[in-house]
Amino acid sequence: MPPLAANGITLQVELAGDPEGSPLLLLHGLGAQLIDWPEGFVAALVERGFLVIRCDNRDVGRSTWFDDAGPPDPLGVLTGEATAPYLLADMADDAAGVLDGLNLERADVVGVSMGGMIAQCLAIRHPRRVRSLVSIMSTTGDPSVGRPHPGVAELLLTPPAADRAEAVEQSVAAWRATASTGFPLDEAAVRERAGRAFDRGYHPDGTGRQLVAVLASGDRTAELRGLDVPTLVVHGEADPLVDVSGGRATAAAIPGARLRVIPGMGHDLPDAVIVEVVEEIARHAGGHAGRSPATSTGSPA
Repeated sequence: MPPLAANGITLQVELAGDPEGSPLLLLHGLGAQLIDWPEGFVAALVERGFLVIRCDNRDVGRSTWFDDAGPPDPLGVLTGEATAPYLLADMADDAAGVLDGLNLERADVVGVSMGGMIAQCLAIRHPRRVRSLVSIMSTTGDPSVGRPHPGVAELLLTPPAADRAEAVEQSVAAWRATASTGFPLDEAAVRERAGRAFDRGYHPDGTGRQLVAVLASGDRTAELRGLDVPTLVVHGEADPLVDVSGGRATAAAIPGARLRVIPGMGHDLPDAVIVEVVEEIARHAGGHAGRSPATSTGSPA
C-alpha cells in the first residue's frame, strides 16, 4: 500500500490477513524494516485471525528520513552536548498516526526491542489506542537493567558499510553475536533478508538517530507503573543485547503484567520459538479481541 501520512511525516505500512480480523500492530527494533519480521511469525498471526499491521519506523526503510537533522551523535547526547532530533515519544505518536491512517481506534500492539519501548510509550501516551500490549526483548529505560553483555554494545556503533556485501556481513556478524544460543541460526535466511533490506533502504544514519532517541528518552518506570492495559512481557533468558533483567523490570513495573522467559532465546525470534510466542500473543490478546470501531476524528489520547 502507499505510504501513510502520520504525525506530520509519511510511514510505509503493509497489511496482512483478513481486513475484518482483529488489528495487531507490530513495531520493530533499532534499524529494522518491516521486512525484518520473520514471515513465519506474520503468517502464524494471520492464521490466528489477526489483521497484521507492519510499518517502517521513521528514519528507516521507506518511511521519512531525518537527514536534515544531521549525523547522529550518541556520545554528545549522553554528555549533554547534543540534543536528539526526536524521541521515542515521537515514534509512539507515529504509531498512533498509523492507526489514524487506517481508521482504527485501537489495536493489540506488539513491539520487539526498541519497538517494545515504542509500544510502551504508545500505551503511556495514548492508552485508549492500545487494547493489549506485548513487550518482547525490551526494557524500561532504567540504565541499571537490560544492559548489553560485555562486547555486544559495540555492535551498535559499527561504522557504516561501504557496499552491499559489507552490509550483509555486518548483519550476519551482529546476528551471530546476539542470536539465540539454544536454537540454530539460519544464516542463509539472515543473509537473504539483510540483502533485501540493503536494496530496499540502507540508512545507517537513521539507525544512529534511532539509537540517540533511545538514549535520550530516559527511564519510563514511573509511567509504566501507571498503566492500566493487559500486558505480556516476553524475553529470552540468553539475550545478550538487552539482558533479561530488562524484561523482568518491565513486567515488575506494569501492574498485572505477565512475564514469559524463554530458555535459550537470545535477541531474535528463531523459527523454533515462533509458534510458542505466537500462541502466547494470541492467548493474551484473545480476551480483548474483536475489531475496533473506526475513528472519524484524531487520536483519542
